[in-house]
Amino acid sequence: MKATIWHNPNCSKSRQALALLEETPGVALTVVQYLKNPPSAEKLAQLYRDAGMAAREGVRTSGTDAKERGLTEADDATVIAAMVADPKLIERPLVETEKGVRLGRPPEKIREIL
Repeated sequence: MKATIWHNPNCSKSRQALALLEETPGVALTVVQYLKNPPSAEKLAQLYRDAGMAAREGVRTSGTDAKERGLTEADDATVIAAMVADPKLIERPLVETEKGVRLGRPPEKIREIL
């Protein structure tokens, strides 16, 4: 099975999710450090759609000004545009497989798509 993790190595939850994926037999893993290689607006829209969540549900509020900017209440296009401009607004980790996408908070949620 192929899996892609949108990863931040400075985040403990992201590191835990990466370890879980690396320990899972049969997973061909792609690691994307999204702060260095941010996803496009189209990719973010697809990830949140496949996860069954609004983009605002995937906005990082800790350590950002997302709440002050109204991103926790904004429409998907506004949130995604902000994330593309400032990838630190993307909550991590996002994991994608052919079974779907999950926000790995807690990291064990990614088991649902393995």
